[in-house]
Amino acid sequence: MRILLTGGTGFIGVPLVRVLLARGHDVIVLSRQSRADRPSCRFVQSLDQLPDSDALDAVINLAGASLAARRWNDAYKREIVASRMDITREVLDLMARLERPPEALLSASAIGYYGHHGDECLTEESPTTAGFAQQLCSDWESMALQVQPLGVRVCLLRLGVVLDHDGGALQEMATSYRVGVASWLGSGTQWLSWVHRQDVISAIEFLLARDDLQGPFNVTAPEPVTGRDFALALQAHHRTFLRAGVPAIVARLLVGEMADELLLNGQRVVPQGLEEAGFVFGYRDVASALTAIYQQAAA
Repeated sequence: MRILLTGGTGFIGVPLVRVLLARGHDVIVLSRQSRADRPSCRFVQSLDQLPDSDALDAVINLAGASLAARRWNDAYKREIVASRMDITREVLDLMARLERPPEALLSASAIGYYGHHGDECLTEESPTTAGFAQQLCSDWESMALQVQPLGVRVCLLRLGVVLDHDGGALQEMATSYRVGVASWLGSGTQWLSWVHRQDVISAIEFLLARDDLQGPFNVTAPEPVTGRDFALALQAHHRTFLRAGVPAIVARLLVGEMADELLLNGQRVVPQGLEEAGFVFGYRDVASALTAIYQQAAA
């Protein structure tokens, strides 16, 4: 396949490119920085570099500024929105002008789509509750779906918290453990719907290959955990002398609005769509995922 990838230089994109190339695909990566091409991998700084006659089989749209990179203010919230909507609009404009539109668009979203639901177990059919992250994901998904009249199959990747050894959320979550303190945020009863990065990449490959699948898919491990249970699982891989919860008021003082949107509340999400389609997760439970991650980090 000939695949266009946005976000190909990020936490998920870099290993995804390696896997796609190893499978024999040709990959075009949108990168705002100038990068040297590699065998079967071309980098472009603008989608305008692709001619109308270019033959793409699929587009994977992963681009977007991190929600947790820094404290939210009005300017950064605008950046979060623009980084998703602007690139998605560029992707849609490209697909509309191609002489032959690609067969599939796999477009990132997040489980923030559902909003906050306490202990309720959430599938792809669950309702939503309002919030900044919920509106962001809803608008992002709605834009991606605009290519459907072109005959393009659209899969929406509602990503959970992606874990691996060389970046992403786990580095921040393990900060206190490196100084001997096992910690969780607030009460620790909020749900954490996580997923190993390897399973994210495998799910993308699975959805690329299955031309009978479309719509939203929760890309989360089948066994979400509470924040406190995650802390205890993480403690098994560190020498700690203290367990402590970070009070909610402290979290709010440190990161403001983001604390209530992302940290002190969570979603208990399960991957009903993927499992019903026959996808098999390599890491179903957090203990096995963290063991694999820390073994790889030590190798």
